[in-house]
Amino acid sequence: MGFANADEVCTYIGGIFETAFADDEIGPKLAGTGIILEFAFSEPEAHVVVDAANQKVFGDGLPGGLDAAPTPGATMSMTADVGSAYWQGKVNLPMAMAKKKISVDGNVAALLKLAPLSKKLFPTYVERLKADGRDDLLV
Repeated sequence: MGFANADEVCTYIGGIFETAFADDEIGPKLAGTGIILEFAFSEPEAHVVVDAANQKVFGDGLPGGLDAAPTPGATMSMTADVGSAYWQGKVNLPMAMAKKKISVDGNVAALLKLAPLSKKLFPTYVERLKADGRDDLLV
């Protein structure tokens, strides 16, 4: 079935960053990267901007929306399904970039530094989908 709309994409994928910032181990490491990263999703179209230094997430349907979002240093573009599969640990980031399933504009090196941090969040993302009865989003 997939995500119904931009609000769902931002709630789940933006929500994983809110969870990360609240984590005692991951939060400070993520903030320490100082990265401002935009996720530009298609199918459905949605945007999430993560301001790591200030530990804030902006997006369609999230409090504050995108209007207050800072300018990103990098943008990752992909379908929402690929984004969801990534957070389930089912997408190899460098391989997906090589195969053009994920395109990156901006600071690729900073982005690749985030990958080890994100792996610790895969189980949390999957559990949230299951808890919300969103088995249709499981890969």
